[in-house]
Amino acid sequence: MFSITINRLKMKDLLKNVKAQITAGVGIVLATLGTVFSDKVEEFFGVEDDATVTVEQKQEVNVEGPTINVIIPEQQKDTVVKKVYIKPKPKLSETEKRKKDGLDW
Repeated sequence: MFSITINRLKMKDLLKNVKAQITAGVGIVLATLGTVFSDKVEEFFGVEDDATVTVEQKQEVNVEGPTINVIIPEQQKDTVVKKVYIKPKPKLSETEKRKKDGLDW
């Protein structure tokens, strides 16, 4: 008798497990059909799919930094000024002029 009740309990557990698996399978099938149905309705009405929409993001980074302009003035040439003083020729006196002309007394 004890073995018959164990067999009945096992049979009830087995039937509960089968019932739960069938319920889960039906749930999966219904979810799949719902998804397929909604995709077909969206396709019929022309609703775009999220996967086909492309989003472009651009980021530009200035790696170079600021431009620095250095202005160097034109170099001046060094000029050397050398002053040469020339002594003026001494003026010859009247006597020296005569001596030079050959009139020597």
